[in-house]
Amino acid sequence: MSTLAKLYTIARTPLAHTPTPIEPLPNLGKYLGSGRLYVKRDDCTGLALGGNKARQLEYYFGDALEQSADTILITGAVQSNFVRMAAAGAAKLGLACHIQLEERVTDAGAEYRESGNVLLDRILGAVMHTYPKGEDEAGADANLRVIAEQLGEAGKKPYIIPLAPGHPPLGALGYVRAAVEILDQLTDAHYPIDEIVVASGSGNTHAGLLFGLRALNSDITVTGVCVRRDREAQLARITTRCQEIAALLETESPVQRQDIQLTDDTFAPGYGEINESTLEAIDLCARLEGLLLDPVYTGKAMAACLKRLRETEKNQSTLFMHTGGTPGIFAYRGQLQPVDRRQSHATNTD
Repeated sequence: MSTLAKLYTIARTPLAHTPTPIEPLPNLGKYLGSGRLYVKRDDCTGLALGGNKARQLEYYFGDALEQSADTILITGAVQSNFVRMAAAGAAKLGLACHIQLEERVTDAGAEYRESGNVLLDRILGAVMHTYPKGEDEAGADANLRVIAEQLGEAGKKPYIIPLAPGHPPLGALGYVRAAVEILDQLTDAHYPIDEIVVASGSGNTHAGLLFGLRALNSDITVTGVCVRRDREAQLARITTRCQEIAALLETESPVQRQDIQLTDDTFAPGYGEINESTLEAIDLCARLEGLLLDPVYTGKAMAACLKRLRETEKNQSTLFMHTGGTPGIFAYRGQLQPVDRRQSHATNTD
């Protein structure tokens, strides 16, 4: 545990309901006819409909409170789960919250702009801002700093949760900590997991989890599923994130280049855009396990997980990280209407 000693000295404000359960998915495994499949239910972290960002926000809010901030600023996509949960955390802690929504998805309709996470942002009382570019992390952060300066001039004490690399990845510490939780659960339940599959976007969840497992001498494969950028771009991001985590924890990184496994097989046509394999994954998990996935993150991650299960050895044991995102389902209502072909999936398990 010496590699992680610093973790327990860094400011943290509890926001998540943890430990979240690990559950078997027997019906889905039977349908696939391959291996054992489990799910880590981080959609059940509790804060404003749950999700992985609750663990990350515990460290950002811990730092913000330590700095006596009274206003939180954060940027993300229009249907950002991170933004929604930051607004909820701010409300819970009595802080103001300014959120900036970036235009990452083209040709989005009224439901995308008004329902799902956007509706919850408004209900949670966040002050809304917009940023016209969707692939400009540095610019989005710079615009947040402009807003923060204006708030400072008005007598506020703003705290920015940054988007782009180059900042201490406090959020990743939530998943370094989660690695401890997961290994304890797997030991107690006697689940011999060979591989963990997780959506890989900002990189905080993927890198934090991988870093934590390797620091604890676990050799479980962690496969990140690209949901924001292609494999090569994401590889650079996760590599950097792991180095930044090591610097933050004042230790050497236990992560080697070969530890960083990524797939972009289910990423196309791009961020927030649905493909057929994602529709199948959402459909199968709902009908066979009562498990709800979103189109942007967990749907694409499960699509890749299903592909791997169909192609790998039949005795492999896999843990799928359910990172939440449930509100996003409502923003994609028009693209998630039931079709006749889905009815056959449930009957195939009889």
